[in-house]
Amino acid sequence: MLLETKIISREISELMWKDGLTLSTAESCTAGNLAAAITAIPGSSHYYKGGVVAYANQVKENLLHVDTRTIEVHGVVSEETVCEMVRGAMETLHTDYAIATSGVAGPGGGTSDTPVGTIWMAVGSRNKIVSMKLEGDDGREQNIAKATCSALQLMRDLLKEEQNLE
Repeated sequence: MLLETKIISREISELMWKDGLTLSTAESCTAGNLAAAITAIPGSSHYYKGGVVAYANQVKENLLHVDTRTIEVHGVVSEETVCEMVRGAMETLHTDYAIATSGVAGPGGGTSDTPVGTIWMAVGSRNKIVSMKLEGDDGREQNIAKATCSALQLMRDLLKEEQNLE
């Protein structure tokens, strides 16, 4: 999965450079792994502006502008929350695109409604936000790696779609 993540990060880099676009991240369960994968590619400083690791709800609310009611009604691990995290990251960090993740990596923290391995991710631009849910517990490290790779794939696919490369 590490090699695949690196290949996808390189593709994102090329797509970002091509049109002079900017990217930010808003991470909860991936805890900076997206930022690390993106910045592992030389030249990423030209398009990657930064990220927020938002474990606490207060950080999601205060820095990423996630509405308290969204968290209360839908939960912190939800499609609605990650979509608001994307919009908030773009606003706070002044970027064209953003990637967000929120989930239960494990080994604890799961509930019957949101078991360990449930991870929501979203990617977006000013024009469109796309989300995806992962389920299944493969252990904390693997859950985080899978979420990181999947979120990057989602970002690459959105960039290709918006640049009419599909």
